[in-house]
Amino acid sequence: MRENDMLEKEEIFSKVLRAGRRTYFFDVRATKADDYYITITESKKFTEEDGSFHFKKHKIYLYKEDFSAFAEILEEMTSYVLNHKGEEVISERHQKDFKKEYSSDKAEVQRSSFTDIDFDDI
Repeated sequence: MRENDMLEKEEIFSKVLRAGRRTYFFDVRATKADDYYITITESKKFTEEDGSFHFKKHKIYLYKEDFSAFAEILEEMTSYVLNHKGEEVISERHQKDFKKEYSSDKAEVQRSSFTDIDFDDI
């Protein structure tokens, strides 16, 4: 099989979801027997201190015989989260204006709750 034929099989149908530092790739691919399956790839960008960056990728292969159960469980899990926590993102790290602030009062409370015991006191 020519290289072009192989590339065509690899790129049957694709969708991309960009979500902050993460990108999700949904791809329909073909087996050697010319049956279809789905790959879901999560790509996450990591920036180094020197400004360079790299990506870490994780891939899931999903075959037709598992589609129904996968979709059912995914629907159940997403419904559970939305029913119990709503659609609003409540993680501080996901807020655009998030700035972690450290309170000096907290540090004082934590320090004052520590009791220094000398070995001779025991």
